[in-house]
Amino acid sequence: MNSSFFSRRVFMIQALGVAGAGAALSESALAALPVKHVEETDETAVALGYKHDTTKVDSAKFPKHQPSQRCVDCGFFQGAATDEWAGCAMFGRKQIHANGWCNAWVKKPA
Repeated sequence: MNSSFFSRRVFMIQALGVAGAGAALSESALAALPVKHVEETDETAVALGYKHDTTKVDSAKFPKHQPSQRCVDCGFFQGAATDEWAGCAMFGRKQIHANGWCNAWVKKPA
């Protein structure tokens, strides 16, 4: 085998190493960003009728709402049952309150 073959191999190995390090750095940089909570006044929150406290939901405006429905019991809730705040598929990188509710609520599968 000639030296150009080894040069390409070395280049590819180094390039993969640099790309992997870059991905790890960007992941840790994202993890270091401050966590933001959804505000009830956020555009998406208003559109979905999100409230931090399920007991504060206007049942006349959202007739499917039941007081027992909480974000922590929703299929879109991305945290543990013990988390006070966690991610939600509806709100991107912002976190919702476990006792909250929105019109996208769907029972978490058993």
